[in-house]
Amino acid sequence: MDVSLLERENALLGQDFLTWLWYRGEKSAGAFETKKGEAFRIAVEQRVSVQGGEGEMLETATVQSPRGELSEARTGLRTGKKVNRAQLKIEQDGVTWQLSLRAEDFGASSLKTPKIEAPGEGADPDALFLEKLFLIERCLELLDAAFAEFLAVRLTRGWPAEARRIKAWVAEP
Repeated sequence: MDVSLLERENALLGQDFLTWLWYRGEKSAGAFETKKGEAFRIAVEQRVSVQGGEGEMLETATVQSPRGELSEARTGLRTGKKVNRAQLKIEQDGVTWQLSLRAEDFGASSLKTPKIEAPGEGADPDALFLEKLFLIERCLELLDAAFAEFLAVRLTRGWPAEARRIKAWVAEP
């Protein structure tokens, strides 16, 4: 298979995933569950980048809003642009992570884990490091669970109906 074709397919899947996450965040409060039934939420917030066109005609619009008003990015979706990067907020049991996710390669960046309290005197010197690793791994597990749910819809006959619902959401004022 041509590598550039595979890259384009991955980018399209990533764009669909980020758009779907945004839609789910607004329509169902971003509610998800792990395979073990653990509830968590994902929301697209504060920063979204949409992109459309190809080659020299490629246009990118990035919207950043501390209040989470992303209406200009939604306008970009109405004109045919696709989400190519989004800032995500993941919450579970009062614990919050933030990260930026790229559609083209599912690359996560700017991951902020919850603050970790310094271990007390006499504690394992590696405890702080291990706790940070645990929090990073947990964030990625939750993101994987959301992606698995997306694929369960995207790769089935239910996708056309879901795509129509997303299209109707994009068209909302």
